[in-house]
Amino acid sequence: MELEKIESIIESMLFAAGRMVSIEEMELALEISKEDIEKIIEKMQEEYKDAKRGIELIKLNNGYQLCSKKENYDYIYQIIDKRNKPKLSSAALETLSIIAYNPKISRAEIEAIRGVSVDATIYKLLEYGLIEEAGKLDLPGKPMSYKTSDEFLKMFGYSSLDELPELPRYKMDENHQIVIEELEENNEEIEEENDEEINENIKGEESKIEENV
Repeated sequence: MELEKIESIIESMLFAAGRMVSIEEMELALEISKEDIEKIIEKMQEEYKDAKRGIELIKLNNGYQLCSKKENYDYIYQIIDKRNKPKLSSAALETLSIIAYNPKISRAEIEAIRGVSVDATIYKLLEYGLIEEAGKLDLPGKPMSYKTSDEFLKMFGYSSLDELPELPRYKMDENHQIVIEELEENNEEIEEENDEEINENIKGEESKIEENV
């Protein structure tokens, strides 16, 4: 099958699906290898980057989806149903962050971190499609666990959870206060630099004294 024909089929599949289409689905439909599909889609992604195009082809975990370009959002927003846009409270964002950084986490574990009930928040995040059930844990009572969805990746502009910003490292100091290790390391580096500068100044003054003597 010619390359242009394959590109046309992939574009049609993504447009008609209106969702993320997995590479496995494309393999079955096109009867070509995963590697070939990925190479073709990479070429298509470059073509969609043209400023004249109003759509882009994004990667979401193990699949792809056609979306409107972010820079055109203000114009698109005027004609779509604004009620469909999730309005996330600070509590919802905090819960969503915990789930994103801790896939397959239970409600009880989230509540232990947040210190408050999260029943209503989890229900709302499920309703928005930003999280989904990840199966029952092998713990007493078999609690349900949760993970973020592809809709979460699309909403925040990530291809996978591997792109999430790295969290700062924490530890307890001698006063049982939380300390960010990265900040502590930076402070130590600054102190070392200051010590070196002080030592150099002292040596300089000692040299001057010796010369005068």
